Amino acid sequence: MRRWCPRRTWAAMAAAATILGALALAGPAAALNYVYDQNQDVWAVEDAAIPGLDTGSIHNTATGSLQGFGGIRMQVNGAPTTPLLNGVLLRGFGLTYDGVNAFTSHHAVELGGVAVTRTLNINQSGNYARFYDTFTNTSASPVSIEVAFGGQLGYDTGPNQSSVVATSSAAAAPSPADAWVEVATPTSAPQNPSQNGPSAVVLGTPAPFSGALTATGDFLEQPFRRALPTTGDEANAYGYVTHLMLAAGQTKALAHFVVIGLSEVKAPPAGGAVPGPGTQVTAVANEASALSATPDFSGLTTGQLCALSNWSTAAITAAVPGFNASQCMSTHIINVPAPVAADPSATTSSSYDVVGKTIVQELADMKSGVTSSQDIVRAYLDRISAYDGGPLGFHAVIDVNPNAIAEARQADAARAAGDTRPLLGIPVLVKDIYDTSELPTTGGSLVFYGFQPEQDAFLVARLRAAGAIILGKSNLAEFATDGHFSPSAYGQVWNAFDPSKSSIGSSGGSAVALALSMAAASLGTQTGDSLWGPASAASLVSLRGTDGLTSTQGVMPLTYIQDFAGAFTRTVQDQAVVLNAIAASNPNDPTQALGGSGWDGKRPADWSSYLTADALQGKRIGYYTAAFADPFNGTGTSTAMMSEFQYFARAGATVVQIPPPPAPPSLPRTGDFNYEGWLKWIQDHPNSPYQDPGQIINNQLRLPLFRASSPTYAGSGPTTDAQNQAFVTYRQAYQAELAQWMSDNHVDAVVFPGQLSNIHLNDSIQPSFGRLDPQASNAGVPTAIFPAGLNPDGQPDNLQLEGPDYSDPQLLGMAYAFEQVAHGYEQTPFAPALRYDPGSVAPPIDVKPAPVSTTVAPSATDKPSAPASPSATKALPTAKLVAGPWLRKGALVLRFSCKSTKGSCRFVLRLAIRGKAAFTLELVTVAAGKKRTLVVKLTPAMRRKLTAHKHTKLVVLLVPISGSAVATLRTTVALTR
Repeated sequence: MRRWCPRRTWAAMAAAATILGALALAGPAAALNYVYDQNQDVWAVEDAAIPGLDTGSIHNTATGSLQGFGGIRMQVNGAPTTPLLNGVLLRGFGLTYDGVNAFTSHHAVELGGVAVTRTLNINQSGNYARFYDTFTNTSASPVSIEVAFGGQLGYDTGPNQSSVVATSSAAAAPSPADAWVEVATPTSAPQNPSQNGPSAVVLGTPAPFSGALTATGDFLEQPFRRALPTTGDEANAYGYVTHLMLAAGQTKALAHFVVIGLSEVKAPPAGGAVPGPGTQVTAVANEASALSATPDFSGLTTGQLCALSNWSTAAITAAVPGFNASQCMSTHIINVPAPVAADPSATTSSSYDVVGKTIVQELADMKSGVTSSQDIVRAYLDRISAYDGGPLGFHAVIDVNPNAIAEARQADAARAAGDTRPLLGIPVLVKDIYDTSELPTTGGSLVFYGFQPEQDAFLVARLRAAGAIILGKSNLAEFATDGHFSPSAYGQVWNAFDPSKSSIGSSGGSAVALALSMAAASLGTQTGDSLWGPASAASLVSLRGTDGLTSTQGVMPLTYIQDFAGAFTRTVQDQAVVLNAIAASNPNDPTQALGGSGWDGKRPADWSSYLTADALQGKRIGYYTAAFADPFNGTGTSTAMMSEFQYFARAGATVVQIPPPPAPPSLPRTGDFNYEGWLKWIQDHPNSPYQDPGQIINNQLRLPLFRASSPTYAGSGPTTDAQNQAFVTYRQAYQAELAQWMSDNHVDAVVFPGQLSNIHLNDSIQPSFGRLDPQASNAGVPTAIFPAGLNPDGQPDNLQLEGPDYSDPQLLGMAYAFEQVAHGYEQTPFAPALRYDPGSVAPPIDVKPAPVSTTVAPSATDKPSAPASPSATKALPTAKLVAGPWLRKGALVLRFSCKSTKGSCRFVLRLAIRGKAAFTLELVTVAAGKKRTLVVKLTPAMRRKLTAHKHTKLVVLLVPISGSAVATLRTTVALTR
């Protein structure tokens, strides 16, 4: 039998984030590796290191001129079979950073028989980047491909809307006649300065050259079939398309340059005067013009120059005087790294097709003998193996349960013996902030790498008691901190219906895994939008219930009191089945006693009893127009959702327009409820590796975008009982106001949208989608979330029904009645059924070592006084464990040395006992050329663990931090006493 191993693919995030997802441009604290240019602007590069998406695009620049730009999409037109993921945003190059200014592919990514590599060089003195991409036909037949280079340069909110300000041909719009195109985000000021800074793309030799630009497409949606719009949000998604013909075995290459300038309305990142209006636009245009005349091909080999297709021989010769075109063969092959196939071709040994199957269907099929829990679990595991990993995988699952097949076998035996538990043998994935006794719980963070809870979270225990199998842990935004993307230390989740886009956060992994039929249901959480957002993007059902409906005991917190634990399912009926198991009172959960005591005696004995086809008959459903206004000024998605109101009418309801809701009461919340949440979590976890929430909140192993610049906690500390009660009182007062609003307008519920726009690409900045929150999270009232159909671009859209507090069962019944007439659930085409092969053995879900980011988010003290030259080399400071560790008087003693020519070694120390949960973390500084002895104070629990075995093994993990550089040393040592 195949052994299933936990998968830990350490790659991650893109995009600035907050709980509420404010519409704000991100600074340099929101990407992976950083390069400063001469202007002290910061290029944040999406490479393979934590938390990289590995697209090689620029997540953002400090002034916002680039906002997820420089990615490539490839459409393979001549392959024997059309690739499943044809045209998606390419990634998975294994891009490695040299610590100065260059990024190089570790391997090629293969799609449709074409292997693609990427190198990126940032010229710091010229404020530009060179993208060099190769395309190799690995097949025996000619192939035609189209390549789109581009991304996002703004979004449709006033001064952030970009436009073309100059082209080399002086035309108003890009065309094949252009060698370069400049874009800026102007304001309404008379001088028309650039708000976020201008940028220009140097495209190559213009027409009539045969390799010139083919077209300019919509990089967000369909760059090969849809021209770039001239207005609206998608007018910011520039896709410069080039057509290539590849003979068998032939390699061709494209080189693009991207030039950036500073904002003309904001002070430069390094300080100083605001550039004058038009000065940066002119400077960028001049640099682009110079590069088009004499491109920077420094460092390219003769083979790489010969492969260039978008530059003429004359242009190459002008740039490289010694270049001789006669050296180039007609089908010149250059050395490219070995390709990694991106197309899943796996089979399954399970004869049962789980694609789109509901819990109710699977239970019926197991009861009738059509299938078994073993076959169902095997099918899901095979699909995780086929679709989740690899360069174009969805990264929705972090771990799988190594005992899943054995537990399925036990469930089958129990059923045969007459066991009738309601979820017997049903596989469920749970978000990796829920405690699981047989799997690590990390919160998607290196902070808790390997942490093993001693018991299940309350909801997990309830699922097990109902017979469910915990199949594994789903990916998320680290500690549930992002409502727009799902980035963690183990990968960033990709959208199930468009694998170039965001899954939305923070429960993206739970929603995407279910949409890809990798489980029968999944658990998520919501603080702001993290149930309804991911559910909307994945065509799923969920319920954000009235405060206290479910318990958050054993769930890593984002806030105290406001967090809600819930489930994703395919249908409303499945949601009711899961709620029967998880919606229960927990005497050990203080939040239920505070804000949810009103549920006592009100929880349905059977949620399914509310699911009737006439549940909407005679009901009045309210809506107000402003709730359906796309903040990006689009209308396609909102119009589609409002057209879906027809299904309320078909189910017997009347939809009426009502005034907007009342403003919330004054918010008395003054304490740090994130700190309080972690404090309660620590008190509930005797084996916690940390004893103070500040050690978690400001931990330097967090993702850069969620990490405080200082490792020292500077918040307000624990909340008081009075502050906690005041926040509960505020929420209950808001609930009463909303109930009165609905009563005054004579409606039974109010309908709200899911996402209000097309979702943005996964490598872009916040906001990733048009968002308007119902009052559910802020007030603690319920919303039932359910699929309604598709928007004009084929993206799923959901609706939400909000009702008064404790109307949760009635709302679920209305959602069921809507579902019966709308049939809004959609199945993604990007994860079809696997081919059945009874003798097949799918590859294991392997452990993959984590590449630790080679930089940390730069702070004011980290910024270099001057940018490094492009040819400079950097010797990274390295720390070394030279003696110990020893146990001495209840403390752990270790001795380190620092080898450095660039200053002291600053590093984060992490210790793990016998390869399992790490129990401490400290920031340490050792002077260059010196040694330092560190004494780590031990708690009684730590001492017990260290003395439990005669020869306890410690794993010492050093993450040295020096300036903006990070390296990693992991040493296994035996503890001596």
